[in-house]
Amino acid sequence: MNRLPLATSLGIIARGTANWVASRPVVVSFEVTDSCTCWCRHCDHGGPRDRSKDLKPADYRRYMEALRPAVVQVSGGEPLLRPDIVEVVRSIKGGRRVPYVILVSNWSEMTEKQYLALRAAGINQFSVSLDFPDRRHDDFRQLDGLYDHLEALIPRLARLGHDDIVLNTCITRRNVDQVNRIANKAREWGVNISFSAYSPRRIGDRRYFLNTPEQLDTLRRELEGLKRRMDGTRWIVNSRTTLDATRQYFENGGMAHCKAGLRFLVVTSDGALQPCSMKFDRYALEDRARMAREFTPANTCDECYVSIRSYLDKPFLQLLRENVGAFLGLRS
Repeated sequence: MNRLPLATSLGIIARGTANWVASRPVVVSFEVTDSCTCWCRHCDHGGPRDRSKDLKPADYRRYMEALRPAVVQVSGGEPLLRPDIVEVVRSIKGGRRVPYVILVSNWSEMTEKQYLALRAAGINQFSVSLDFPDRRHDDFRQLDGLYDHLEALIPRLARLGHDDIVLNTCITRRNVDQVNRIANKAREWGVNISFSAYSPRRIGDRRYFLNTPEQLDTLRRELEGLKRRMDGTRWIVNSRTTLDATRQYFENGGMAHCKAGLRFLVVTSDGALQPCSMKFDRYALEDRARMAREFTPANTCDECYVSIRSYLDKPFLQLLRENVGAFLGLRS
């Protein structure tokens, strides 16, 4: 990943530190639409949905001014289905260095023109879903031609030199033996890669969860292979501690002590606050502090280790140490 300018790095560190101390969310995920172009086998967002209640681009400024996150995810559904997605990003970014903004997308609707427009609007990182290093990806996402589209587009955009594209692979029992092959594909395409863990809570189906000794042995081998390939440039975006925690999540059958609603939260497409995308307790923006007081201490859910949680689920000094040297314009 390309390092950020020093001034931007300092702004993110300052904002994140202030929010951590003040018990405010460090990361906010805006689900800007529930509609999607795919019907992914491991996801509860699939196909077209009612978009009449989606927030308007200008609405996002009110949320940004109230929540002031250090990092924002723009997700869905499929955010590129919004014809006004560039305006949404501009409203979230507000012309400022902070927050760091990540677009989470399947890229079925991405073009070079759209990529450049979103970069200009303020996207710092493009997170692109990839479940297999070949056309099995189409079957898992249930969208024919998606893999071929990615294979044609991603290397071409990578050659522009911005170093801001990150493949994201959700590890399931279907693709656990493909982890390093998918990393090979990231290398081949000239982009970065990050791994996250399947959550059975999302669709209520444990068939994609790793739950046999053979599957867990495969996971250990694949993750150790990834760690041997980490060469200091961080094209594998996960830290070693995050990969270790992902392994422990599968081995233990869950991960307790989630800080959803406190360290991170979700803003739904119609403007409600939720602790996470799989906990549907809804709060008004004005009740954010009450959510942190009431929901987070009583939360016993251990059924996910999604990307947001995996990066924040550690002491603050460790979080800072792992990211300052790797992503920000400072040395750790």
